[in-house]
Amino acid sequence: MDVKRDILWRVYLSYVLIIIVCIAIIGKAFYIQQVQGKYWRSLSDSLHQRIISIPAERGTIYSDDGQMLSTNMPKFDMLIDFRVEPLHENKGKLFREKIDSLCDSLAFLFNDKTALQYKEELTRAYEASEPNYEFKKKIDYHQYLALNRFPLFKLGRYKSGLIAIEKNTRLNPYKNLGYRTIGLDREQNKVGLESAYDTVLSGQKGRQLVRAIAGGVTIPVQDGEYLVAPQSGKDIVTNIDVFIQEVTEKALSNMMISNQAEKGVAIVMEVKTGKIKAMANLGKLDDGNYSEIENYSTQAREPGSTFKLVTLLTALENGATLEKPVNIEGGLWSYGGLPIKDAETHKFSQTTLLHAFEESSNVGMAKIAIEYFVPNPAIYFKQLSKLRMDSTSGLDLNNENKPVIYRPGTSAWKATTLPWMAFGYNISVSPIQTITLYNAVANNGVMMKPYLVNAIKEQGRTIRSIEPKAYPGTIASSNTIKQLRIALEGVCINGTANKLFAGSLYKVAGKTGTSLVADGKVTYADNQFQSSFIGYFPADNPQYTIAVVIINKPNIKNHYGSTVAGPVFKEISDRLYSTYIQNKLELPTTVKVKDTQSFEFAASKAALKTIGKQLSLKYTDSSTNSDWVQVQGIRETISSINRVVSNGTMPNIMGMKMQDALWICEKNGLEVKVAGKGKVTLQSIAEGQVIIKGQQIQIQLN
Repeated sequence: MDVKRDILWRVYLSYVLIIIVCIAIIGKAFYIQQVQGKYWRSLSDSLHQRIISIPAERGTIYSDDGQMLSTNMPKFDMLIDFRVEPLHENKGKLFREKIDSLCDSLAFLFNDKTALQYKEELTRAYEASEPNYEFKKKIDYHQYLALNRFPLFKLGRYKSGLIAIEKNTRLNPYKNLGYRTIGLDREQNKVGLESAYDTVLSGQKGRQLVRAIAGGVTIPVQDGEYLVAPQSGKDIVTNIDVFIQEVTEKALSNMMISNQAEKGVAIVMEVKTGKIKAMANLGKLDDGNYSEIENYSTQAREPGSTFKLVTLLTALENGATLEKPVNIEGGLWSYGGLPIKDAETHKFSQTTLLHAFEESSNVGMAKIAIEYFVPNPAIYFKQLSKLRMDSTSGLDLNNENKPVIYRPGTSAWKATTLPWMAFGYNISVSPIQTITLYNAVANNGVMMKPYLVNAIKEQGRTIRSIEPKAYPGTIASSNTIKQLRIALEGVCINGTANKLFAGSLYKVAGKTGTSLVADGKVTYADNQFQSSFIGYFPADNPQYTIAVVIINKPNIKNHYGSTVAGPVFKEISDRLYSTYIQNKLELPTTVKVKDTQSFEFAASKAALKTIGKQLSLKYTDSSTNSDWVQVQGIRETISSINRVVSNGTMPNIMGMKMQDALWICEKNGLEVKVAGKGKVTLQSIAEGQVIIKGQQIQIQLN
């Protein structure tokens, strides 16, 4: 009995323990579901749901005439989910029936593989039931549409497994045209206008709550709290003229290729407004080709002789005249123990300040600086500030280099600093700064802020216009500006650019520059020259200012501003003159001659009366109650007679305008087919024939 009791006791104890455990499990389950349910459900959602950002569509960059320079274009990555059930039903009947015709279509569309190669590739992926087979990447919209019409794929995603992942890519329709100015849109290190106007172009991202499902695919969760639609970026309209940009790049490219140059920039600015109409930057690649690598227009470097305009201006403002005698020492002189050389030696020494400037004499400019500014350098630096040569130009691009100017009292200042600065050394400024100065001379002393963007638009509506901005005051007195213009014209008539512009149809005012390059990697001893020409035209009524700066390869024989940069200027100015300026000449006064030609046509009576009244024509109306009349006339006198237009029969529509003839025919229930333009000369249904509604009539216009 004791044994039996012991066994029963153990059994009952086990049974009680099992019941307790079951109650505990049920209680815990109830607690989890009812008490902690909200917490665990939210945790589950957090593992399977997430908020993703929805990229906003980036705005478009336009030229001044509305042509797209940079815009978004959709690209598609195509995947195939070979696990979808319809592909495997009936032992893969659907797949095997469509695969041959599908592969034929793919081979024809992409022309990169044969149909057999496509079949082998897709069959392997199908038999492996690959979930996200990468089929094609970055196909364009037209290819995407074609794919969706192909056998099998046209059945849709859930039968064919075809998945499209859309991605927006930035496209420059004109490819390398103004590439560095328009810029690059990338996650980091954007450049050009894409960088400067990034906040305007980028818009605002949206957000969406999504749930992850099988195969790594996500589906949107309709939750208003987490759904925020993206706001598309705004568009910007630039001052870039595509024609001028093409002309500028072509001229620069031709010279750089022929002279094997290393870097080059050409800028075209509108004189009255400061608008940048073209900006070309070319650099030599390792393979010998040229591309827009960097924006050289905003990079500061020693300008060379084009900076002599600053020295001349400052001297004129401080008492000098163009007739002032200057001894240029034949083009070779020594100061402070260092030689000063002109680009070429001269057969004369004694000359005038004007002639020294026209011949681009370094010696002459150094002597002017020594006489006028070395005793009191503050005079020179005050003028530099007034000309904004010690600050950036204000161009609406990021990363414009600040000018480098050595000042008295600094470690870099020496006795020779200012004389060398007078002819363009010991100072670094950017081409955009220099062209802005020359443009101010062309604009009668008013300095315009250079700018690239003239409007910001949203859905085609202008929300902000950017107007031309003039900096306060003038850069110099009117008398100084007048003398500067004489000197710049003299360079092109009597000086270093006289051969270049001999026989030109228009006057040019400008300055050549030929200087040695030293930028850290290159020293003056490497004999590498920078060729420059900056000027404006037509000189008597300036419309455009152009700057050309080219850095040649070392030791090349052709390195002068007049023979390298000058021809680029002239090629651009010739094209702009013939296209935009020459055709604006006033037309000869016309002499009114009475018209003796007779005329005849058909028209509505109401329209004829309105036209006759507005043009004060002598009008005789012989018609009765007709809405349509036959018009006859000679010189200023017109008369009208009835043109019968009745319902049920075909009227005479000969001589009518297309819109009147269409109105009459369609009112009578005819289907009209029209060929040509102008007035009716032939009708396929003759006048008086009975009209059947829906009948077709053919009308020939003259």
